[in-house]
Amino acid sequence: MPIATDFTSIYSHDWEINFVQCTPNGLLKHTELCNLLQLTAGYHAEKGGLSFTDMQEHHQAWVLSRMRVEIESLPKWRDIVTVKTWIYDLQGSRSIRALEMYVGDKKIVGCVTYWAVFNTKLRKAEALALPHEHFIKYPEKEATSESFKKVTLQPDAKLHSERKVVLSDLDIVNHVNNVKYLEWCLDAIDYKPLLRQQLLSFDMNFMRELQLGQDVQLVATQQDKQTFFSINKEDKPCFALELNWK
Repeated sequence: MPIATDFTSIYSHDWEINFVQCTPNGLLKHTELCNLLQLTAGYHAEKGGLSFTDMQEHHQAWVLSRMRVEIESLPKWRDIVTVKTWIYDLQGSRSIRALEMYVGDKKIVGCVTYWAVFNTKLRKAEALALPHEHFIKYPEKEATSESFKKVTLQPDAKLHSERKVVLSDLDIVNHVNNVKYLEWCLDAIDYKPLLRQQLLSFDMNFMRELQLGQDVQLVATQQDKQTFFSINKEDKPCFALELNWK
């Protein structure tokens, strides 16, 4: 697809929060928050000629490698939120993208993401085949107080549960969608602090893809005001999560 005539390097998209996106207290689910952030990034990529369809001409797709989300508050049912996004850096096979969510003029969420270009035939990272010079990069325009990081896997973590990857876990790249990992972990903890908006921030690392029918283990530990998860396949970590609480 050609670059859109209304393309801009900083992109904004408005969303109305609907009831299926909310928890029983009427606030946006953390998983749906991540979906809205990534959908906005996808729309921006499409405007700039870097959509999934464009990249599939070269058997390429963007896959998420790391993500940090910082939460001031969560929007509620019927709120109109504005998600803004821009690129910090894009070189070779890697891109760093920032996102912010607003209700009116109030910023309520900041996010920074680290993406890799993935060859969907060879199942490995490679340099982006499409031009991106028309995207102005904004390395100084930060959306979060801290950048994404490598989540430290805790040696004292214990097996929490096991599961098998099913069809509803998969996305268009034919592997487990990144938000599904977060969903599995949040479903495994006490829900009350989530409903009380006590989750301040979280970091996610995506290390290996998971595919249909594979068996995985959820491993977890709690340390003070932090919860750590690792999702493993055959004792090798595929995903790591750090939750930071009030």
